[in-house]
Amino acid sequence: MKKRILVTGAAGFIGCHLARFLHKRGDYVVGYDNFNDYYSPQLKESRAKQLQDLGIEVHLGDICNEKLLNDVVEKHEITHIAHLAAQPGVRYSLINPQAYVKSNIEGFLNILELCRNRPTIKLTYASSSSVYGLNDKTPFSESDRTDNQASLYGATKKSNEQFASTYHHLFGISVTGLRYFTVYGPWGRPDMAYYSFVEAILEGRPIEVYNHGKLKRDFTYIDDIIDGTVAAIDLEADCEVFNLGNHRPVKLMDFLRIVEDSVGKKAKMEFLPMQPGDVFETYADIAHSQEKLGFFPKTTLEEGIPKFVEWYKQYL
Repeated sequence: MKKRILVTGAAGFIGCHLARFLHKRGDYVVGYDNFNDYYSPQLKESRAKQLQDLGIEVHLGDICNEKLLNDVVEKHEITHIAHLAAQPGVRYSLINPQAYVKSNIEGFLNILELCRNRPTIKLTYASSSSVYGLNDKTPFSESDRTDNQASLYGATKKSNEQFASTYHHLFGISVTGLRYFTVYGPWGRPDMAYYSFVEAILEGRPIEVYNHGKLKRDFTYIDDIIDGTVAAIDLEADCEVFNLGNHRPVKLMDFLRIVEDSVGKKAKMEFLPMQPGDVFETYADIAHSQEKLGFFPKTTLEEGIPKFVEWYKQYL
């Protein structure tokens, strides 16, 4: 039976890639996005135009608008929801915490209530590696405790997982959470470090290097993330959480060398202390995802970063 999938945050980075992939494989896909100005709405509009050119309808709407959300689901007879809409970013949560509570908690509750009223819908939603917070045991495993958050963003994503498992327990709805680890690639988010590094190097501006470069991140290429996300949608699990990461943490200074090589220009660096909300290392244990989703990320940074740089130069 053909899936009828609503992708929230369809004009976002992961959302646009996911919607395009699902459409091309033959699913009926509907997009939903509020095109907010956390970063350039023009970039979001460019992503949405790609989808619309494929014949994918992208609705302008906020997930906090419960009536509109329900109308879209009813009109298109949705069978699956890929819920990617959220207020992202760790540092912005220090400035505007209300935006995170509004979108990531109130908006997510609307999605759960929608599924409660239509219990045949299968829900797959974006969580984050940020839920591991201040944990110092690596690699991070889904069985680790996640009650020691480092940021408000991480706390809202952890609350999503708790809400989802509780709704599954109470109402029997199907819920699968995906803990994404530092996703990068073409059509990426301008607030992410790799994007701002490439931008600054090309423009000859210094880049800000936090914790004096002593950080490690599990950078995961967008195509690998899409493979894992689609596998989770197809699994239709009762109640699950999966890590989707590259399982190869990279030192920030090594990452910067790869960026410099890809751009063909040396970076000017401004070394700064650790930022509030940041963590020293992210590192995904993907054994559970390998077993249940067949998730085996293939793309190295040496392959992925040049693809982003090529897109960046063409887009601008």
